[in-house]
Amino acid sequence: MIVTTEHVTNKGQGTTRIPNRLINEKSPYLLQHAFNPVNWYPWGDEAFAKAKEENKPIFLSIGYSTCHWCHVMAHECFEDEEVASLLNEAFISIKVDKEERPDVDTVYMTVCQATTGHGGWPLTILMTPGQKPFYAATYIPKHSRYGIVGLIDLLTQVDLQWHENQKDLEQTGEQIASIMKREFQDRSNHGEVSKDLISLAVTQFQQSFDHDFGGFGNEPKFPTPHNLMFLLRYACLEQNEQALFMVENTLKHMYRGGIYDHIGYGFSRYSTDAKWLVPHFEKMLYDNALLCTTYLETYQYTKNPLYRTVAEQILKYIKREMTSPEGGFYCAQDADSEGVEGKYYVFTPEEVNKVLENKDGSFFCDYFDITKEGNFEGASIPNLIKNTDLKPNNERILHLCEKMYQFRQDRSTLHKDDKILTSWNALMIIAYAKAARILQKEEYITIARNAVDFINARLMDENGELYIRYRDGSADYPGHLDDYAFLGMALLEMYDSTFEVDYLKQAISITEKMIDKFWDDKNGGFFLNAKDAKQLIYRPKEVYDGAIPSGNSVASYLLQKLSHITANPRFLEYSDQQLRFLAGQVKDYPSGFSFSLIAMLCALYPSKEIVCVAAEDTGKKGGSQDSDAKINISQLTNYLAENFEPNTVVLLKTEQNEEELLKIANYVKDYTMINDRVTYYLCENHSCYAPVNELNNNK
Repeated sequence: MIVTTEHVTNKGQGTTRIPNRLINEKSPYLLQHAFNPVNWYPWGDEAFAKAKEENKPIFLSIGYSTCHWCHVMAHECFEDEEVASLLNEAFISIKVDKEERPDVDTVYMTVCQATTGHGGWPLTILMTPGQKPFYAATYIPKHSRYGIVGLIDLLTQVDLQWHENQKDLEQTGEQIASIMKREFQDRSNHGEVSKDLISLAVTQFQQSFDHDFGGFGNEPKFPTPHNLMFLLRYACLEQNEQALFMVENTLKHMYRGGIYDHIGYGFSRYSTDAKWLVPHFEKMLYDNALLCTTYLETYQYTKNPLYRTVAEQILKYIKREMTSPEGGFYCAQDADSEGVEGKYYVFTPEEVNKVLENKDGSFFCDYFDITKEGNFEGASIPNLIKNTDLKPNNERILHLCEKMYQFRQDRSTLHKDDKILTSWNALMIIAYAKAARILQKEEYITIARNAVDFINARLMDENGELYIRYRDGSADYPGHLDDYAFLGMALLEMYDSTFEVDYLKQAISITEKMIDKFWDDKNGGFFLNAKDAKQLIYRPKEVYDGAIPSGNSVASYLLQKLSHITANPRFLEYSDQQLRFLAGQVKDYPSGFSFSLIAMLCALYPSKEIVCVAAEDTGKKGGSQDSDAKINISQLTNYLAENFEPNTVVLLKTEQNEEELLKIANYVKDYTMINDRVTYYLCENHSCYAPVNELNNNK
C-alpha cells in the first residue's frame, strides 16, 4: 500500500487525513471513499486472504460514483467514526465500483433480488471469507428507523452471530450460493423461436402502456430505449400503428418533461413521476447513447423533425461534455452538486431575470414553466409539459438557452465520472455512426471513428483482447461478454456507415473471440465472464434486458447480422443455438427481453441483402468514372439514409476491396458491374432479383 496523506483545512484548523487502500485505485467511485475512516479493501486476493486469516465476515459495498443514494450512505455511514470502528474491528470491508466489475455486481445483485425481492445501489452484502453471501440489502441508514434496520444494529447483531453461530451463517451462505449457481449458471431451458413470443411481448407492452404520458408501468419511470427500438421494428415489419403510437407518444413526452435537459441537452437516468417531470438527475452515457439511437431511427421512419432535433442535441451534449481529448466517452455526470440533488439544473424566476433582459426573462420562464412556486423543492425544473407551441428549433429560445447554460456552468459544478468503459463507448459509437448515415454528416463519423481508434489503442491488448475500463493512463480488468458483443455491433454499424472492410474484419474477429471466451458448450448461451477469468461463487449468465441490453441479447443480434453478411455456416449455427437458448429464457415474460426479441425479429421476418458493385475509388475526386459513380453512390447513401429497414444488410464491393471482402463473403465473387455502371444485386426473403443499375424504394 502506498502511504499518502492529505492536508485539509477545517474551520481554519489544519487536519491531516490518512487514506485507506483505495487511494491506489483508478475508479472515481473508489477514490471518493479513499479517505473514509473505514479500512476499505478493493476486491481482490488480499482482502479474502485477510478475512480467512482473521476469520472475519466480509462487508461488501457496491455502487458507482454518480449514485445519489451511494452518496447519502457514504456521508451517513462510511464517513462516520462509530460505523467505521465497528467495521474495522469485526469485518473486512470491500468496496466495488459496479461499472468496473459488472461480474461481481451481477452475482451479488442477483442474490439481493432473489432474497429480498428488490435491488439497487448502493448494494450491501455480508458474506463469508469464501464469498458466500448470507445477508443482502441496498441502502442502510446508520440508525434503525421506519422499520429499516440501521447499520449499527445490523453490524452488532452479525458480529454476535458470527461468534456464536458461525456455522449457521456459513450454511446459509452455502445454500444461497448453491441456489444461485443452479438458477443462473446451469440454466438450460431452450425454446422455439416463434412470432407468438413477439405477439405476447407486444400485448404485454400494450397492457402496461401509459396512454397519457407514454412509457410503461408506474413511477418511477425509466426510458428503457430498447423497448422502443423493438416496438419500432415491430411497427415497421407489421405496419402496426398501435406499436408506432407507443413509441412516438413516449418519445414526445420524455422530451417535453424535465427528464430531458432543455438547457444543456441529454437525458437523466429516470423520472420519479408519471409525466417525466422530476428526474433522478444523474446522466449516464448508455442512456443517452441508446436514446439517441432510438430518436434517430424513429426520425428515419417517420420523418418527424422533432426526433432529429433531439438526437442532434444529445450528440452535441456528448461532444461538449462527455468526450475525452483522446476520443473516448466518459461514463456519467452526478445528480448532486454541492451536496444537493438537482441544484445544478433548476432555476428561479429571479435567477433567470438576472441573466436575461426583462422581456427575454419573462418569455423564457413562460416557455419552460419556471414559476415562483416551483416544481422541485422551491425552484423549477425547465420543462415543456404545458407548452402548446412546441418548436424545438426556435432561434430565440436556443439563444437564451445558451446564455442560461453558461450561467449554470458558472453557478455550480457537477462531478463527472471520467472513466471510459468499452461497452458503453460501443453504444455511443453506434449512435454517432448511425447519425452519420441517417443525417449524412461527416462530423459524426469522425467522432465515431476517433472512439473506435481509442478503444483499439487504449482498451485492447496486442492479442486483440479487450479491457473493461480505461482511466488515468491505465486499462484494467479483462473484458466481459458485453464488451465484445457491444463492440462487435458497433463495428458493424461503422461498416454500414463507411463501407470500410477493416471494420467488418474486426467485427468478425471480435465475434470469434466472444464465442471462444464466453460460450457455454454444455447449455448454450454466453457467460458474462470469460472461461479463463477468476471465477466467483457462480458464473453468471445474464439474459434480462435491464437499463442496457444484456450481453446475450446483443450477442444474438450480432450473430444474426454476421450470418446474413458472411453466409458463414459457423455463425448461422451459433446464431440458431443462441436464439433457441433465448427463447427458453424469455417465454414467460418476453417484454422484459426486448433486445432478444429484436434478434428474433431478424430471424422471423424477411431479410434483405443489397450488394453494391462499383469501380475502384468510387465517389472520390479523380477516381474512375467519377461523375457517374458519384451519382450512383449518393443514390445508395441516400437510400440508406431515408429508409428504415431493420432487416437489411448492405455490402459494397470494389476493385480496391475485393480481395479482402471475398475472405469474408465469398458468395459475392461473381458479382460484377453491368453496363460498366454501378450495379446493385438485391435479394429478399431468400430470393434474388436480377441485377440493376438503379436502386429505388420499391425493392
